[in-house]
Parts: sequence; C-alpha cells; structure tokens
Amino acid sequence: MDCIFCKMVEGEIPTNVVYENDKVFAFRDINPQAPQHILVIPRNHIPTLNDISDSDADVLAEIPLAIKAIAKEQGFDEAGFRVVANCNADGGQTVFHVHFHLLAGRSLSWPPG
Repeated sequence: MDCIFCKMVEGEIPTNVVYENDKVFAFRDINPQAPQHILVIPRNHIPTLNDISDSDADVLAEIPLAIKAIAKEQGFDEAGFRVVANCNADGGQTVFHVHFHLLAGRSLSWPPG
C-alpha cells in the first residue's frame, strides 16, 4: 500500500507525533492552517468516510476521546477548537486515509471554505 499516513504509523516517515494508542495516531500537520493543526487518524487504513464499516466502530469511537485528550494536553481545550473531516475530492480530501483535522490556537471564522 502506498499510503503516506500508513507509512507514518509504521514509522517509515518521520512524524511529529503528539498522541498515540493502539487504535489512534495523531501528529502535527506539515502545512498548518492554524497555530495548532493536528491530524488524528485511525491506525488501520480506511480510505474515506464512505468506506467505514460496522467493524470500524470501536476504532472510530476512540477518535473523539483522543481529540479530547490532545486538546487538554496541548492546552487549548478551554479556549476551543474545531474538528474537520473531508470526504473525497469535492469535500477537499487529498490523502485517502480517514483523518480528522484538529484546529486551534486562534479564533476560527464560520462558515469555512
């Protein structure tokens, strides 16, 4: 498989890891869109949100818990943050491994994009 995120999880590509457990992996985005921009991914490869199956439920249930822990550890839980997931090309997805953008560190406007 030629997935950059899978290679990061496997340690094949150096990554600025901020959180990991047996199901979730989180690292700093190399092209940050906010002072804090962290990508939170399942360790197992799921290409898009459309590809999630019932068997992925336990892994995906860990992601909000990881986001909560990261926000607290990084110190932006009280100030606030945004979580974004893109699906397929029109949704803005460029890496086809399900991931959630955790953005914080400045006031975020609405609506986005």
